Amino acid sequence: QVQLVESGGGLVQAGGSLRLSCAASGSIGSINAMGWYRQPPGRQRELVARITSGDTTDYTNSVKGRFTISRDNAKNTVYLQMNSLKPEDTAVYYCNAVLRTKVTWWRDTEYWGQGTQVTVSS
Repeated sequence: QVQLVESGGGLVQAGGSLRLSCAASGSIGSINAMGWYRQPPGRQRELVARITSGDTTDYTNSVKGRFTISRDNAKNTVYLQMNSLKPEDTAVYYCNAVLRTKVTWWRDTEYWGQGTQVTVSS
């Protein structure tokens, strides 16, 4: 089994910064990609940023230039540095990983963290 544990959410004023972390643990064979999604109140979950095993990154337009995703392969951990936060960034942020376990090594499986709340006050 695989677990994703997030940390780093909280309450911050507009213009401030937060750093989210997500550590994957368990029977991990290889990780193809890790990323962050968010779900604002009353809205659907959306991709914020993702990073592949080759360090290719992708960001939703609204966070480009403000958020930076990075990963530590040795620790199976992904980070999201969020700067210049805006009230519209308020959401529950979910970590996502697409990986192959040591048991099901022949196929990709998607895992989700439990979510961490980010609230940006105006």
